[in-house]
Amino acid sequence: MKKIIFICLIATMFFACKSASSTASTEATPLSTKLDRPSQVAIKGNWVLTNVSYPGSDYIKVNSFDLADSKCFIGSTWNFISNNNKGTMTLTAPSCTAFTSPIVWSINNQGLFVLKIVEPGTKSKNVKSGYLLKVAGLSDNSFQLIDTINVGGQTKEVTYQFQRAN
Repeated sequence: MKKIIFICLIATMFFACKSASSTASTEATPLSTKLDRPSQVAIKGNWVLTNVSYPGSDYIKVNSFDLADSKCFIGSTWNFISNNNKGTMTLTAPSCTAFTSPIVWSINNQGLFVLKIVEPGTKSKNVKSGYLLKVAGLSDNSFQLIDTINVGGQTKEVTYQFQRAN
């Protein structure tokens, strides 16, 4: 998972920040701050992360979002509020440490999902790092977030599959 560090002069709008590092898909093109409102409205609501898949998943462990093993995210619940780009994520997998956190998110017009995990009690404007993932397969009832990782010098994609909960 590519972690990005945000450099902000105007901290109130996290998606107006410049990324100090980027994913492969944005290396040649600067990160756009223009939002894809129709996509954001499409994922408004409650979702369950139903699967995490990537080549070699039987042998390779991926630490997702610098929080937990990727398999701990299966069954996690996510709430996305599109009018203020806030929400929550909750991990409840039986053999993993439970975790709940507010999030701040957006989808830009490059099809990138920008995610900040906000520690409870911290203002999102004070969180200076986040994650970039590609949005794919967006429909009324499902979508995927795709991360690009480096495994032994090779680029692999980690796909997080979401299903609508309501």
